[in-house]
Amino acid sequence: MHTKSIELLNKAVADELSAVHQYMYFHFHCDDEGYDLLANLFKRTAIQEMLHIERLADRILFLKGEVEMHASSEVRKIHRVEDMLKIAAQMEDESAKEYNLWANECSANADSVSKQLFESLVSEEEVHFDQYDNELENLKKFGDNYLALQSIERSKVIGVPAAGTQN
Repeated sequence: MHTKSIELLNKAVADELSAVHQYMYFHFHCDDEGYDLLANLFKRTAIQEMLHIERLADRILFLKGEVEMHASSEVRKIHRVEDMLKIAAQMEDESAKEYNLWANECSANADSVSKQLFESLVSEEEVHFDQYDNELENLKKFGDNYLALQSIERSKVIGVPAAGTQN
């Protein structure tokens, strides 16, 4: 029986569920502010995290375990974009570190498939970390102008009538 693997896989499900909730919360607020690029980044990441949950759940079920669908933390009510990006980068960094450790634990318990799953998740979480880290760097480099440009882009799109329509 792969009890330890099932436990770790369920911990990962809980963390991924928390990430989905947090990123969708950030998506809603960035979208409301007109920060389309960041809103879409948070939404895309949430969808990718949902796909992680699906892969984890498939493995748990294969191992004859029960998928526990409980988020590991509550959504943090954060509205400042810089703070959102910092939290997102931190979450991704922590996940990558945990998944590395959990891959090793699965290996030590003779479960190479779960080990490989965690290793693939490490690489995907590192990509997410890099995206948020890059956005943080852009925000530091360009300041509020970076956010203003995103709002202007939305205004341009909203202000342009669709082809074949009249104002």
